[in-house]
Formats: sequence, C-alpha cells, structure tokens
Amino acid sequence: MTSELQALFDYYEKEKGIDRETMIEAVSSALLSASKRSIGPARGLRIDINPEKGGIRALATLLVVEEVTKPFEELDLATARRVDPAAELGGEVEVEVTPKDFGRIAAQTAKQAMMQRLRQAEKAMIYDEFKDRAGDIVAGTVRRFERSDVIVDLGKFEAVMPSRERVQTEDYNVGDRIRAYVVEVENGARGPEIILSRSHPNFVRRLFESEVSEIADRTVEIRGIAREAGYRTKVAVHSGDSKVDPVGACVGLRGARVKNIVRELNNEKVDIIRWSDDPKEFLKDALKPATISDSKITIDESEHRITVRVHEDELSKAIGRRGQNARLTSRLLGWDVKVERDESAHEQFEERVLVAARNLAQRLELDEELALGLVRGGMTTVEMVASVDASDIQDVVGVDEAEAKVILQKSIDLMGGAASDASAAEISAGGEVATATSEGS
Repeated sequence: MTSELQALFDYYEKEKGIDRETMIEAVSSALLSASKRSIGPARGLRIDINPEKGGIRALATLLVVEEVTKPFEELDLATARRVDPAAELGGEVEVEVTPKDFGRIAAQTAKQAMMQRLRQAEKAMIYDEFKDRAGDIVAGTVRRFERSDVIVDLGKFEAVMPSRERVQTEDYNVGDRIRAYVVEVENGARGPEIILSRSHPNFVRRLFESEVSEIADRTVEIRGIAREAGYRTKVAVHSGDSKVDPVGACVGLRGARVKNIVRELNNEKVDIIRWSDDPKEFLKDALKPATISDSKITIDESEHRITVRVHEDELSKAIGRRGQNARLTSRLLGWDVKVERDESAHEQFEERVLVAARNLAQRLELDEELALGLVRGGMTTVEMVASVDASDIQDVVGVDEAEAKVILQKSIDLMGGAASDASAAEISAGGEVATATSEGS
C-alpha cells in the first residue's frame, strides 16, 4: 500500500469517520478495475491487500492444462507446479500477476475510483445521521452559492438552503454563521441531500421551544403560526393551567425571550396572541392594534367566513401594511376574514342631511335637489339661508343671481315674524346636521 493511500485512509477515518474496512473494500474494487486494464482479462482476477504490512498484489486463478491455448485463463502443468507443487491437470492454481508498473498507474486509477466510492459511503453516513433530524434547528457556516441556493457547511456535511426557503429580506455572505430549520433529508439519485429553511413557520416554532421553557415542557402550547417571512409572524398560544399566562411566558421578563427570537429573525415583527375557542375573541386579539367591537363582527358558519366592519380610523390598522395583518389573521384562524369600512355612521349622517333638505325644500318651496345642495353647503335651516348673501347661494348651488335673490327673499320673509314652534324645532334639528356637515367638510 502506498504512503499516499495510507495517508488518505488516515484522513478519511479521522476526519470523516469512515470505517477503514469500508475503505479497504473500496480500494480493492478500484484496483481490480485498474488491473483489468493493465493485465488483461485474467481468469478469476482479484486484489489482495494486506492492511497490516501494506502489501498489494494482483492474483489470477488459472486452469492447469497440458497445452495452453488461452494465456489469460490457462497455465501449463510444469509452470503450475513451480507455483504449487501439488498442482494437477484440470485443477486450479492462484498466480500473482502484478505488473511492474502497477504501483504508479494503478494507484492513480485506484485513487480516483476510491474517492467515488468514499463519497458514496459518506453520503450514506449523511443520510443515516440526518434522516431522523428533520424538524430540528442546526447551525452552520455559509460556504458558497449555487445560483440562488445557499450551501451551508454543517461540519462533516454540507446542506442546501434553496431559494424558495430563503428569507427574501436577508442577505448572506460566505463565512456567515447561520441557524436554520431542517425541512427534510432527501435520499435521491444523487445521494442524500439536507434541505434547510429560514422561512418555514416551524423555524419560529422551534425558536420558541428553545427559548420558552414552558413550551418545551408543554405547560404552554403553540396552537397556530402564520408567517410572512422577513415581515411579520403571528403566534397563537394557549395554556391549560389557569395560573400560567401563555403570552407573558412567551414574552419573558422585560421581553427578553421574544427579543432573542426577534433578533434571530433579523427584527421580523412577532405578534403573540392568546388562543381562544371563541372566534370573535380570537379575532379581536389577532387584529390588534385595531379596536374591534363584537357588534361589528359577523360570522358565517356555513361559509367559514368572518366579516369585520371597522371605523375608518381603525381600517389601516386592521388591514395592516400591504394587507399583512388581515391576511395573517385569516391564516391563523383558518377562516376567510374580510375587513370592511363601517358605513353605518356615514349612513346616519346622510339620513340627517336628507331630512334637513326635505324640511328646507318644504319651507322655501324648492326642488329637493336644490335644497340638498344648500344643506351640503352648510345652509341647513331657513335662518342660515336668510343670514347669507345671494352670491353665497349662487356659489353653493350654481343658480343665477335672480333665482338666488328669490331664495334669499323667501327665507327672509319666513324669518320676518316670530318663529313658529315648527320652525324652532327645524332650527334645532338642523343645527346637528350643520355641525356634522362642517365637521365632514
């Protein structure tokens, strides 16, 4: 055995953990292939390796005959008896056929073939070691990039983080130390392949299990996770022990636990929500920081749909940036969540405007559309119409000067005497509309 091969054996046995017997078998097979090229198609050719003394021999098992007609398969009796005195016609004799240049040529060929066999053995070890580690978090170093995939060095083995499993907001550089979730270990045609992910929702789950002891011992349970990697994650937690606050346990003292998780996720926003079997209560917690009232939540059990009506001031909070808050809430609940603007206040206001317009139209004997224009312009009562100029009426409703003066005169005439009880009531009701109109404008 050459010193080069001996050194190779030592390296793979110590650094890669491959058994020496496996390597001896690989070398024997490789040298056998090399021997067939340099020796020829010898009968019963085999390679003998002495692992202790380092000897390598090529041996052929030849048939003893009286006259040789096939040099690679037969041996005459006289020659055979020089090898084995007990040889007889028709018997077999094992003869060494190691060529003179076998050491240099065969060793190089053997090394290449052996490396291939050793890679196969190494891949088998990868699969055996990692086949039960799917679902774990591992740490490694970014080794290189293949297109958009990241190759991560895990020590003895390499793993791949495909582009689909990367977090798009994260940048990686060669030499960076990263932690990732083992999605699966595939044993395909090219051998086993360890698939890593930093975008998988279970990556967040495993981080919580490692940081929060109450989750690890099952005092607190993670009931659901919805994630848009790099941006926002919602985690629903529950505890069967009434004395344990599941949200507080996950947040930790002064937020220490969740801060460690957020740091590992490169400042991805993490919302921790208390799980509830009541969809309304769960929804109100999940849509925070928006404030939702029970009366504004409609549940359709048959369609598995929830409609939420929120005030315009709360709408952007409920929907979230690029719709993330509503979208993640929908995934977390497993319901179709639809967030709408609450139009009820607007509808009530519009109704008051129409009532004021009808009253004004009746008092001033105007078309309702014209009266509606006056009300929307802030002239909600006869008194207010009488207090403006004709030009103001022109500007608000777009009539000519003569018609504007007619409207103004009618209102002045009506206000000429003492206001009737009906007029007083009209003024009082109209004041509310006027206030609401001015606020709307």
